[in-house]
Amino acid sequence: MWKLLRYLKNYKKESIIGPLFKLTEAIFELIVPLVMSDIIDVGIVNGDKTYILGKGALLLLFGLVGLGCSLTAQFFAAKAAMGFGAELRHDMFDYYMGMTYSEHDSIGAATLINRLNVDVNQVQSGVNLALRLFLRSPFIVVGAVIMSFTIDVRLALITLVATPVIAVVVYIIMMKTIPRFKQIQAKLDDILAASRGNLAGVRVVRAFARQEKEKETFNKTTDELYDLSIHTGHISALLNPISYVLLNIAVILVLWYGAKGVDTGRLTRGEVIALVNYLSQILLALIAMVNLINSFTKAIASAGRITDVFDPEEFEKKKALAGAEKLTVLPEAGGRPHIRFENVSFTYPGAEAPSVSNIDFAVEKGRVLGIIGGTGAGKTTLINLLTGFYEATEGHIYIDGTDINDIDDSEKRRRFSYTPQKKNLFKGTIRENLLFGREATDDELQRALEISQAAEFVNKPGVGLDYAVEKGGTNLSGGQQQRLTIARALVGCRDVLILDDSASALDFATDAALRKAIATQTAGITLIIVSQRVGSLMNADSILVLDDGRQVGLGKHDELLRSCEIYKEIYESQTK
Repeated sequence: MWKLLRYLKNYKKESIIGPLFKLTEAIFELIVPLVMSDIIDVGIVNGDKTYILGKGALLLLFGLVGLGCSLTAQFFAAKAAMGFGAELRHDMFDYYMGMTYSEHDSIGAATLINRLNVDVNQVQSGVNLALRLFLRSPFIVVGAVIMSFTIDVRLALITLVATPVIAVVVYIIMMKTIPRFKQIQAKLDDILAASRGNLAGVRVVRAFARQEKEKETFNKTTDELYDLSIHTGHISALLNPISYVLLNIAVILVLWYGAKGVDTGRLTRGEVIALVNYLSQILLALIAMVNLINSFTKAIASAGRITDVFDPEEFEKKKALAGAEKLTVLPEAGGRPHIRFENVSFTYPGAEAPSVSNIDFAVEKGRVLGIIGGTGAGKTTLINLLTGFYEATEGHIYIDGTDINDIDDSEKRRRFSYTPQKKNLFKGTIRENLLFGREATDDELQRALEISQAAEFVNKPGVGLDYAVEKGGTNLSGGQQQRLTIARALVGCRDVLILDDSASALDFATDAALRKAIATQTAGITLIIVSQRVGSLMNADSILVLDDGRQVGLGKHDELLRSCEIYKEIYESQTK
């Protein structure tokens, strides 16, 4: 929790003003029982209505001033808490977007979303309550005990004993609930993961008639969350009744011994009423503190979950290093290959064997490289290494003679235009999807649409660049989605164009037209095509053949037919 408090640094004024006004309100609240005592002992006993009205007006003034202080404190506390939450979310989202694929894979999207929303909300609420009540409640408790001693020492000892007893009970219950709140948040992660998986794959679930099985799994997870929440709620619910019982016992004792003091003349009726009022204030302050502790317990649990995936100090260091050490402009190639893989191997975290091993090849500027292999051969892994999404576990990858790990991410993204294997369109217009991360004119967008063969349907009446695309492109066919993702990659493409099996949903005629258009209209751009179709790669300057993560062939089509048995098998399986 302490690591996250740095996000209050821009709200120091609000973080000081809020508690100060709450303390001011508490001071007026502590004076009220003394005024009530005077009204009883002087005004009521003597029948002095003027005195009673004067003191009543004073109480009304205290109430109005206290209300003003309370509203002011609420305003500044809310402003600080909301600012804290906004800045924390901003940095967390920035950190998430800068995560490597390995980090995303190990943590999971469901966990990251929960941390960014549910957990930040819990911490934000905890900060708000802490600024309003963290100082006020203890101040009321301590102040009421001290004021009790100014009235009568013997009766004040009752409040002095009752307060730490309740504090011990609060501490025990708090220690019991903190780990359970963490478990509750973890169960929420599981529910979110199950929901996302089922909603994303709802067509597959229905295709295999797995609805009932998935409902059963989801219900089991939610039942576990329900049972855990109920059990935690039972423990938390003990706080209020135990607090009321102990403090009401203290009130009974005060009334019992206070009545004897009134009989002997040691105490006045007003002083006994004042002592009971102070006990009531202690009760209300402790109840508020109990609720604060409940919320703060959840906030601490959520803060721990946030720092499990996001360390603000490490984030600041990473940002500083990223800005200081990475190259944003690469030196001239100087005759070196445009792209060079040098004995590159990569193993996914937790995997027993490498996905690709000992990959060694080079691509010259403006050339076409084809990558082919069976399912699971490591084609997409190779592209992920080239684009910097993963870092090679062995070997080096060079761009114009510079190690890819020494290049700034923005420079990598400027150089690489990438169409991933999985089609991904965003909710918005076709124009917004094409301009994702790039600036371009309508003429440049039209050129990209024509090369990608998407102009055929985009330029139809009733469609156009401002046609609304649903999330994931669900209102478009698979071929239309692929052509738009290729067009998005072509917009602003200046250096390297990567097509990762991005024509799998296209018919052979459209695929051929696409390859011809790219070949004739993207001169000077290095083209890397990943495909399982030999026909898509036959005219490439060189073809890299992968089998089970190993490089088994490299050369032109005719050479590979003579020298690479794997390539020959793929070719014959598709042509005979």
